[in-house]
Amino acid sequence: MDLGLKDKKVIVTGGSRGIGRAALEMYAAEGADVAFFSRNPKQVDDTVSSLSRHGGKVHGSPFDLNNLGALPAWLTGAAEKLGGCDIFVHGASASGSQATGDWQKCVDFDLLGTVKGCEALEPYLSRSDAGSVIIMSSTAAVETFLVPQAFNAIKAALLTYSKQLSQAWGPKGIRVNAVSPGPISFPGGNWEMIKSAMPDLYNATEQQFALGRFGNPEDVARTIVFLSSPASGYTTGTNIVIDGGYTKRVQF
Repeated sequence: MDLGLKDKKVIVTGGSRGIGRAALEMYAAEGADVAFFSRNPKQVDDTVSSLSRHGGKVHGSPFDLNNLGALPAWLTGAAEKLGGCDIFVHGASASGSQATGDWQKCVDFDLLGTVKGCEALEPYLSRSDAGSVIIMSSTAAVETFLVPQAFNAIKAALLTYSKQLSQAWGPKGIRVNAVSPGPISFPGGNWEMIKSAMPDLYNATEQQFALGRFGNPEDVARTIVFLSSPASGYTTGTNIVIDGGYTKRVQF
């Protein structure tokens, strides 16, 4: 299936590992030009090298969301290097810093990072004929999960922001959708650390998936790439749960 992504300009934050990295690989393979950042310079270099083999433009550089005030400048600089922005995915999260209980980091990284990113890139997205934003939420936002913590509440706030932004930006031709992954396991990720440190919790969680296994980054990235692409061009204001049957609620 042709997703219509060739020569599209895609910016993904936090893209050197996990879901962000998997999505970037798929965008690049579809012929898109891509930009991303990560805190880890070596991971940035490795990711640039991998993405460059697809032949499109690749811009990656180290950036730390603790310097939140500099985020808009980084994003507009990336858009200028790519020659625009058609798709924006804010994947950087406090979860990547193992800070799901830190209210300030969750507000800054997840909530304000998303808001500032959307505001900075709105002029570029408005000029696109395929403007699309994917807002990263979580199943932790739609069902009670483990313990009361900042990450869960902030990801829930992003669902409301996403829905309202889809209504506000629809007349500009910009689609806005949310994606809510369930627990995802990959090397270096939070659940791999839990597997080593708290195997009982890991095993108990694994038993709750209807499909019998943890998700991997590619499981989520495929939906992100499709949902953001022109192939899904009439979809806006939705939240797609990708969790292998982990959540049990009925969603109408």
